[in-house]
Amino acid sequence: MGAGKNTRNAAWERAKIEAGQEVKKQEGLYFESIDTMRAILTNKRLLILKTIKEKEPNSIYELAKILGRDLKNINQDLKLLADVGLVILEKMDKDKKRVVPHVDYSKILLEIPVFSAQPTAHLAKDPFPGTAEPQLGLPR
Repeated sequence: MGAGKNTRNAAWERAKIEAGQEVKKQEGLYFESIDTMRAILTNKRLLILKTIKEKEPNSIYELAKILGRDLKNINQDLKLLADVGLVILEKMDKDKKRVVPHVDYSKILLEIPVFSAQPTAHLAKDPFPGTAEPQLGLPR
């Protein structure tokens, strides 16, 4: 798995910056391949995320009971989900052994580009020379 800039969005952002336009900051989690994403976001792990969001368990033990799964397996899944940034594990001040899982988003969006060429900024040629200034264009 790799975190990084989405190359399509990066090209669009560069073109906007070069054109003097403002670019909104976007945060996200990016995977190197669909296979890597599938390995991390299994059905069981997606159910963990959904359960944390909906039931708001007060501990990992409570989450394991709700899901009817072994505590060790839940801990392993939560560690992986926390490592990639999909879960926050909060250690409680009063009880250092108790960890409360949190999910601070409501949905996961999947974006898969279906093209291989990266968009780049270019000057569009004027089909009617002498009638207008060249325009900054982005391929579609």
